[in-house]
Amino acid sequence: MKAAVVRAFGQPLVLEDRAIPTPEAGQVVVKIEASGLCHTDIHAAHGDWPVKPTLPFVPGHEGVGIVTAAGPGVTRVKEGDRVAIPWLGSACGECEYCTSGWETLCERQLNSGYSIDGAYAEYAAADAGYVGIVPPGVDPFAAAPLSCAGLTTYKAVKMAGARSSDLVAVFGVGGLGHLAIQYAKIAGSTVVAVDLLDEKLELARELGAEHTVNASTEDPVAAIKGLGGADSAIALAVSPKAFEQAFGCLRRRGTLVLVAMPAENQMRLPIFETVLNGISVVGSIVGTRVDLQEVFELHAADRTHVWYETRALDTVNQSMDDVERGRVSGRIVFDLGTGGAPAVQRDRAVTTP
Repeated sequence: MKAAVVRAFGQPLVLEDRAIPTPEAGQVVVKIEASGLCHTDIHAAHGDWPVKPTLPFVPGHEGVGIVTAAGPGVTRVKEGDRVAIPWLGSACGECEYCTSGWETLCERQLNSGYSIDGAYAEYAAADAGYVGIVPPGVDPFAAAPLSCAGLTTYKAVKMAGARSSDLVAVFGVGGLGHLAIQYAKIAGSTVVAVDLLDEKLELARELGAEHTVNASTEDPVAAIKGLGGADSAIALAVSPKAFEQAFGCLRRRGTLVLVAMPAENQMRLPIFETVLNGISVVGSIVGTRVDLQEVFELHAADRTHVWYETRALDTVNQSMDDVERGRVSGRIVFDLGTGGAPAVQRDRAVTTP
């Protein structure tokens, strides 16, 4: 099978021929149809974070495909099912976090495309207990970004406590941000979207954002304060400056939700203003398996739309560069050779050779 492999941090990925994996007990093998490109994959390939993957490895944690084989003991899914391989590859199932609805904080978790090989390949092995079950009729190319970008922003909106009376500021309208806008709208909130590019802000308006701010030409803090201040701000732009602006735009008792993880790993947080204004600052990682099924159910009900662009896996290095330079609206999804168009044309797609 063909796979894109990281052999050295900061170097181009290498396309290799590898053996198709054999499922171990509790595992399934998935023939990948679609695999989304997340900024985390870029951080992994660059070795940006303190805990680094073990080289060599196959990135990818937005993989969707068909189960072709199941190992001993697998009963939850069967051959022929369409499943998603998310960031949470597996967890211990026994610790305080796993047993209290916070399995994404398990200290023994394994992460797809980071601590275990992921979905930048024609086939991938996965823990059958942690794959997402894709509902019938859901486009696999939309399901791929939903399994991380959708899941992450759905959880972030939950962590923000977004309500129908709230103003929610979304900083960064890209693969995550365009979904965060939709989940905030589903919660009934008014949305202000912040980005540096007019075309992304146009997409934000199309998705229901009542207000938009181009941070390259206007001070987003002043603009949002002019609207009365945000009840919550979701920081999705990979920039410490954007995080600080998101903090600054909050009204009293507002909530800053940290989601993106810049390589710089630092932001300035003023203690006086945080205390005086009763500001909450929370970190939000990906959602749980229950959250993922809710994300898929919302999409199956036509409540969300995914903006994605399909590309071949051999464009992986150029695609990563395009994401880093902000040249992509929505999500890049690698087409691993499904041989046909998505079953449901619910989502907007642009195909690039």
